[in-house]
Amino acid sequence: MRSTLLSLAVQVGLAVASPITVPIPQLVGRQQVVDHPFNASLPNITIFATGGTIAGSAASSDQTTGYQAGALGVDLLLQAVPQLYNVSNPKGIQFANVGSSEVTPSMLVNLTQHIQRELDSPYCQGVVVTHGTDTLEETGFFLDLTVDSTKPVVMVGAMRPATAISADGPINLLEAVTLAASPTAKGRGVMVALNDRIGSAWYTTKSNANMLDTFKAVEQGFLGFFLNIKPFFYFQPSLPIGKHYFNVSTTALDALPQVDVLFGHQGLDPALARAAVASGAKGLVLAGMGAGSWTRNGTAAIADIVEQTGTAVVYSRRSMDGSAGRSSRKGTYGSGTLNPQKTRIMLQLAINAGYDDDQMRALFEFEQE
Repeated sequence: MRSTLLSLAVQVGLAVASPITVPIPQLVGRQQVVDHPFNASLPNITIFATGGTIAGSAASSDQTTGYQAGALGVDLLLQAVPQLYNVSNPKGIQFANVGSSEVTPSMLVNLTQHIQRELDSPYCQGVVVTHGTDTLEETGFFLDLTVDSTKPVVMVGAMRPATAISADGPINLLEAVTLAASPTAKGRGVMVALNDRIGSAWYTTKSNANMLDTFKAVEQGFLGFFLNIKPFFYFQPSLPIGKHYFNVSTTALDALPQVDVLFGHQGLDPALARAAVASGAKGLVLAGMGAGSWTRNGTAAIADIVEQTGTAVVYSRRSMDGSAGRSSRKGTYGSGTLNPQKTRIMLQLAINAGYDDDQMRALFEFEQE
């Protein structure tokens, strides 16, 4: 599969798509993928390609860092894995072609709206999103909060570019599509499929910057695994306790409020919180030390900001796992088990929905009632 993808990349000259703020999806016509007639006995799976390492290209086959993310289009990804047509009728949509650090809130709202329309169609049985791994967990968490369907939605990426020796993208994509096509995957929320493992997008996080087995939920565990490409689950379908839904079907693409994350450390500067609010932040997430602790001066500054501006503040934790406890101050909350980057997504959606203090506290601190 890797050699096929590499040869296809060479044929198109590894053309690189320019980043776009709000992408306009482009359907990839079936005539671009030859010799694969429609099979009425197989499920229809829509693949939204957003770029990232899975579509990346490097100067040599042994280069696994410093490559160009999002160099290849969805049509090449489909052509490189013909086994996809053994398990589904895949349809490719080139939603974007960027490194995942360039994904914006506007793109997330746009992506949710397009995915929801696909899943609402009786002709679509599941969705796969190819994505860069750096922020894959944020997009997956956003979709888990905003897509309303029991049909499978699967996030997939790669840790090695398409041109690398033993590139992991092709098998990851095949497993993700197989998962989305499986009736056993229904009702499980958004899932993450990489490295032969199936995880919940609610809990899964990137735990290593370089290694193939990076996506994990250390405390909560995996939902299942793949064997000979076929998915196997450990549990019956279930959803995380406290899982919430935000309807963004009519939300304007530029409507989500700015929420910034501040990292806790010894001697932190309280002025950074004030600067963030002055630059437009409607909410702050504090990646606190330990179980969410902040410095004495920093806490005083946060109290002033909340009182003077009404900015919503959520205390999270910089540790990989654990829980940030309850907050007794109005306008400030503990994130529970959510890490800072997922807390930011939740806070954006809650502010956009107009949640008051009681609703915010119930949303973030339900685990500690």
